[in-house]
Amino acid sequence: MPPALAYTLIATDLDGTLLRGDDSLSERSLAALARVAAAGARHLVVTGRPAPRVRPLLDALGATGLAVCGQGAQVYDAVTNRLLWSVTLDRELAETALGKIEAEVGEVYAAVDQDGVDGLTLIEPGYRMPHPTLPAVRVDRRDDLWRTPISKVLLRHPVLSDDELTAAARSVVGSLATVTMSGPGTVELQPCGITKATGLALAAGHLGLGRESALAFGDMPNDIPMFQWAARGVAMANAHPELKAVADEVTLSNEDDGIAVVLERLFDQ
Repeated sequence: MPPALAYTLIATDLDGTLLRGDDSLSERSLAALARVAAAGARHLVVTGRPAPRVRPLLDALGATGLAVCGQGAQVYDAVTNRLLWSVTLDRELAETALGKIEAEVGEVYAAVDQDGVDGLTLIEPGYRMPHPTLPAVRVDRRDDLWRTPISKVLLRHPVLSDDELTAAARSVVGSLATVTMSGPGTVELQPCGITKATGLALAAGHLGLGRESALAFGDMPNDIPMFQWAARGVAMANAHPELKAVADEVTLSNEDDGIAVVLERLFDQ
């Protein structure tokens, strides 16, 4: 009888973690994930990207199961192309939170991810997408951002750093929304109490898996709740200092196949 697996659930962030800077997946990473699957463990993508922006990457991974999207606000089933679970951000609360932030730091530029498997990313004048490969639709004015249900708001400031904008937003938003920093140029507002951990817990429960057998990989502060939920958290070498501070291990960077290095060690054949 083969030895029991130490980890039966592998949760990976995408940007800055599993993906390289050009949004590609290395052959080594793909081979390592195939080794995980062959051993009987499950791989879950846990990302801030909304479901429509994740679907092509799941195809590249050959993934036919679940993915946690939208910072935990969505649990997406790639087989049926539907959301098993979705929480939207109240648009009036989002507008109020945005107003409080601008009263504190001056004008910010905003974008939103619409809810649903075909939802669009809408950006107002002045907002620049942090990932130029991700599609977005420019609207004429901010009011157009709120025309359909949304899963989150993305913010940029013309002067403040991501850390400064995140701190300022948290100081004034309170219970209106959860404030996260998920990558360079990416500060976000999502439904209050929703994190990657809430989405991962739901997806894991659907699969009959628990936190005691979960191994998580990430690179930004939005991955902290996921690390706190999982049995072990591994930060990339390129990770934000806040995530490294709570990680159990630091591996190589996303460009150097840091995830594969760890998985090859744990799933040695």
